[in-house]
Amino acid sequence: MIKEPRVQLFDLIECLSKAMDLVCPALVNHHERVAYIAFCIGAELGLPPERLRELVLAGALHDSGALSLRERLDALRFDAEDPFEHAELGYLLLAGFEPLVPVARLVRYHHVTWDSRTAVSEAAGEDVPFGSHILFLADRVAVLLRDGEDVLGQARGIREKIAERSGSLFSPELVDVFRFLAEKEYFWLDATSTSPGAVLRSMVGMETTELSLHGLLDLSNLFRQIIDFRSRFTATHSVGVAVSAEALALEAGFSDRERLMMRVAGHLHDLGKLAVPVDVLEKPGRLTGWERGIIRSHTFHTYRILEPIHDLETINAWGAFHHERIDGTGYPFHHRGEDLSLGSRIMAVADVFTAVTEDRPYRVGMSKEKTLRVLQGMAAGGGLDRSVVRMLEHRYDDINAVRIAAQKAAGDEYQRFLPASPQRHAG
Repeated sequence: MIKEPRVQLFDLIECLSKAMDLVCPALVNHHERVAYIAFCIGAELGLPPERLRELVLAGALHDSGALSLRERLDALRFDAEDPFEHAELGYLLLAGFEPLVPVARLVRYHHVTWDSRTAVSEAAGEDVPFGSHILFLADRVAVLLRDGEDVLGQARGIREKIAERSGSLFSPELVDVFRFLAEKEYFWLDATSTSPGAVLRSMVGMETTELSLHGLLDLSNLFRQIIDFRSRFTATHSVGVAVSAEALALEAGFSDRERLMMRVAGHLHDLGKLAVPVDVLEKPGRLTGWERGIIRSHTFHTYRILEPIHDLETINAWGAFHHERIDGTGYPFHHRGEDLSLGSRIMAVADVFTAVTEDRPYRVGMSKEKTLRVLQGMAAGGGLDRSVVRMLEHRYDDINAVRIAAQKAAGDEYQRFLPASPQRHAG
């Protein structure tokens, strides 16, 4: 019997934060930097531990609604052109996971300027949380940092630029706190360290919320939305893989607990695709060599991002090895059959099955006959596990019906979150 995973909320949020940074090379450690700066400002103000934890989580997730490279690059500009769309989407995504509802409110208003707070509050029918103003200041300080240059040499210029916008963009009280912190060398050196998350962990007690398996499932569903909602081409893919893998696990005799773990693995299996540009995801024609390389890296990123969480070891192997093949020709590790657990083999079949049967904007999903020919051919050629393919053949209609229903629900959900927009799909 596989042990039920017990995972700290902050550990998984840190994984998601690192994964979101993959969207843009210029974003390395950006979310953790914002979390660190926000924490330091809040701590200097004497905020209670619970408010500080909310600030840290909000900093780690503040750009969760910026799903494209264009949006991420715009958010990195000090005077972002249209930051409110991604802030609202981030709010909607995060508010779907009950433990993050207070954090979602901070994210929703994290681009509201100090001088517009009253108008925004009146329009929204609720006050802009003071924590959102802390988050906004921390975010703008972080985007002014230039990697590759001496950070202490940058401190004075950043301090002056922030001070110039006191009373307009930023709360004067918060600017005064920032200026006090900015005099201290440790503040800048910690903010630009290679692992600001580790610094944060030592400064504030984040190991306070342990997720049960059902809590982990709910949070993985949030991950799934952030991964898949970047493109209309992938908007329902992970949920299709998750329910198909879970149905195959039932056929294979997995326990109730293991089947839930399989669904979590399905939600997370493409986490590394956050590193793949949307235009590559949506390209209907033949990929270039560079594009194929980017695609082939996504399972590596999934595995390495989740690897530090020991209790996710089994879930990670089931999800991240979905492009490994029985004959060793898969990627990225070229594991062979003897190295792949039954769970990993099930996920590989579920991924291929979902990919060829689901409708895409540029093609209709394959029929039952064509799908089975593809799967049987891959099994005969040494790619997929023959016994798992036979299980799918045996329960094809039932599993396909579950997949269709789950993907339809996810498609409806996607439309509520992301009305069709050429700008949304750009970049």
